[in-house]
Parts: sequence; C-alpha cells; structure tokens
Amino acid sequence: MRTEELRSEVEMERKEGCLFEVRRGKGRPWWWLYAASMLLGLHLIWAYRVSHMPVAGEKGRWAWMAMFATELWFGFYWFITFSVRWNPTYRYTFKDRLSHRYEDKLPGVDVFICTADPIIEPPIIAINTVLSVLAYDYPPEKLSVYLSDDGGSIFTFYALLEASQFAKSWVPFCRKFNVQHMSPAIFFSKSSISVHDSRFSEWTTMKKLYKDMECRIDATMKQGYILKEIKAKHEGFLEWSFKSTSKDHQAIVKILIDGRDQNARDFEGFAMPTIVYMAREKHPKYQLNFKAGALNALLRISEQISNGSIILTIDCDMCANNVESIRDALCFFMDEERGHEYAFVQFPHNFENLTQQDLYASSFKMIHKVYFPGLDGLGGPMYTGSCCFHRRDCLNGRKYSELNKIELKRENPKIQETNMSTLEERTKNLASCSYEENTQWGKEVCMHTYLCILKYGFEVWMSC
Repeated sequence: MRTEELRSEVEMERKEGCLFEVRRGKGRPWWWLYAASMLLGLHLIWAYRVSHMPVAGEKGRWAWMAMFATELWFGFYWFITFSVRWNPTYRYTFKDRLSHRYEDKLPGVDVFICTADPIIEPPIIAINTVLSVLAYDYPPEKLSVYLSDDGGSIFTFYALLEASQFAKSWVPFCRKFNVQHMSPAIFFSKSSISVHDSRFSEWTTMKKLYKDMECRIDATMKQGYILKEIKAKHEGFLEWSFKSTSKDHQAIVKILIDGRDQNARDFEGFAMPTIVYMAREKHPKYQLNFKAGALNALLRISEQISNGSIILTIDCDMCANNVESIRDALCFFMDEERGHEYAFVQFPHNFENLTQQDLYASSFKMIHKVYFPGLDGLGGPMYTGSCCFHRRDCLNGRKYSELNKIELKRENPKIQETNMSTLEERTKNLASCSYEENTQWGKEVCMHTYLCILKYGFEVWMSC
C-alpha cells in the first residue's frame, strides 16, 4: 500500500508547478537479491545450530547455545533494519519556482539558538552560529534570530552585542562573495585568497574585523568582568547585578537589532534581520526543563516580537552551511498540492574535525544516508532535536486536516505599533519561572511537537 502511495505521489509531484518531487532509490532489485541471499544464509546458520546442538552434559554446549542466541539476536536486528532499507525515498526541491512564484509572499522565519554555559559553550562559538544564520539568502525583514542563554551570562550578551555590529559588515560580505560556509570561524579557517586576486583587500579586511572581535571577546572572558566603557554603550548591561548567578537571575529580553526599524541597516544600506537576546528567569525552587523549557519560552516571546510562521531550531555549536536552506524547507511548506501535509522539515547534521577515516562513526553516515531515506519511504524519520524547520501553528497545537490549507502569512498590527522598550518589558513576563505554573504549558502545549508528528504522519528528510 505504501509503495502504491509513493508511486502516485511521485507522478503527481512531477507535474509542472510543484515545488518539490519525490524519487525512489535506485538499484532496488539488487537490494532485494541481497536481502534474499542474506535471509537464506541466516536460515541455514540457524538450521545448522539446531541440528548440531551438543547434547546435555557434552563439552561446549553452553558456548554453542550462547553463539546461537547471538545469531538469533543478529537476525532479529537485521529483520528490523531490513524494513528501513526496503524503500529509500529522496526529495528534491525547485527553488527557482518558489522564487518566481512567491518571492513577495515569503513567510517570516524565526531562528531559535540555545546555549546554556559560557564555559562549556564559549560565546564565540554561539555568535558564529548567529552570524551564519544571519547570512541566509532570505529577505532580512522576514528573518529574526533569537539567542536563548540559559546561563544568563553577561559575557554571552556582550558577545552577541559585538556580533550584531560585526554582522553589518559580515552579511553584505557573504552576499557579495556568495559565501557558503557562513560561520566566520569556519570560513576563514578553510578559505584562502591570492595576493593578486582583486578580492584580496576586502577578504583581509573582513578577516581582521573578525579576529579583532574575537580577541575582544576572549580578553573580556579572561579578565572576568565587563569594562565600564563597554557597559556604557548599551543599557542592557544594567540587567545584571552582583547577585545574579547562572541559577538565580531575573528574566532578560533585549532586542539588539530591531528589523522593523528603518535605521537598522548594514554598511551597504540594506535592512538587517532582527536579533534578540533572551535569558529566562531562573530560581532554584523551579524546575525549568532544560532546553525544552527554553524553547517554550522562545516560542512565547517570538510570537510577540516577530511571530514568524516558520521556526528553525539549531544548537549553538552548529552553523548554517547552505545559504538556501530556508528556501529548500519552504518548497515543502508552500507547495500548493501537499504543503499542508508537512509539519516540519528535518535537515541532516554535517560534522567538522572528524578523523580522516571516521574510525568512530561520529558522522552518523549510516543514519543520514541509509536509515532516514528508508524511514521516509515508510512515512517519515524521527525528529532529531535540531536543524529542523517547524510550522509555528503545529507547535501551538493546530491539528492536521486534509481540508485545512494552512496560511503562512501572519500579520500582527499591534506588534508594528509597539516600541522596542515596551515590547521588551512586556515579554519578560513570558520568560518568568512561574509562567507555566498551573497552566498547560510544559504539560500539553510543549508536547504538540510530538503529537503533530503522529497527526501529520510526514516528515521530510532533505537529501541535498
């Protein structure tokens, strides 16, 4: 039944105008031949073990039984994974069609980045993640980036403040030179340029700006406090007192760049995305549910500030390495025929600093290249926790219906009329410890991510 559904899905999505298509894996007859030979081999081994089982009291009986048990377990494992490999499915997008048809109607996108400890996760790593997503090929007025700092560190806030200024140079640089590794740390570690190249001057200038920012952040971390002249540059530093600790501090929400502000421009005169720092309130007597609790707070606060229809969750030690990732995801969400069936779009994780031969399988190639395409052929793989685009409506509990065409365009006139300071104060309550007390938040609403997976029955595993 699933194979027939996929066949009809493939035929339908090949029609002119669809924003993506589905392709079944190649070489399936060879895989069936391999599976049949494997199954025959397992049955022959089991038959041999049973027919030559040592009698009671004979030497080696328990070792023989132990080997038989391990072979039975291997057969069971192989049978389970066999279904995953049976029907691999790959999906490919048509971003040119998306741009041609919906460039003026693209929805707002909110990016959630979570960090928790400035020692384990140094601020320079987190801001490289922020800078990478700021450089996405997407209308900046529709892109908002939120950094959740569960450590409530003044150093993370300072680093983000530095990054928001550096971004005014970095984003136009990425746009001009079509930078794919949008994290400055990775870009400058992997790329080099000849002295005779016409871009050499701009390249070296940008690298110097980044290294200077990195040195200032590292120096501040080493000295253990923020200088008075730095604190004078932004009123946000007043949120911290000598009593503040990582486990006991007030809620902090600061909009460092307001994308609604006409004066928020990069150094080439283009609009800048919105950048928001959030540290939810911490108190020892409250259970805050770690990253899940942080994402709940981000969901509430972002609804008041930008209210993007699509939400991207990403860890602070990751970075974007494809400027068109958002457009890839939107090809599924905005498809006229089947877009309403997709609750979220999962992207694979690529890893840096692995051993040359990946001896310890740290890149999860088997999961990414075998299991997930196979699970997609069965109905969709699991949500892996990050690098995933969600519909805000689905996270808020909107249920799937074949007749329900979800509208991605969201407008909130009240937000447009609210000034930045008032908005910051109003949203602090949404990040308080007691907000979820005696409410459905944390009990029912935060579980909607998993409920929508069951309701929708579809997840996209990007194969590009």
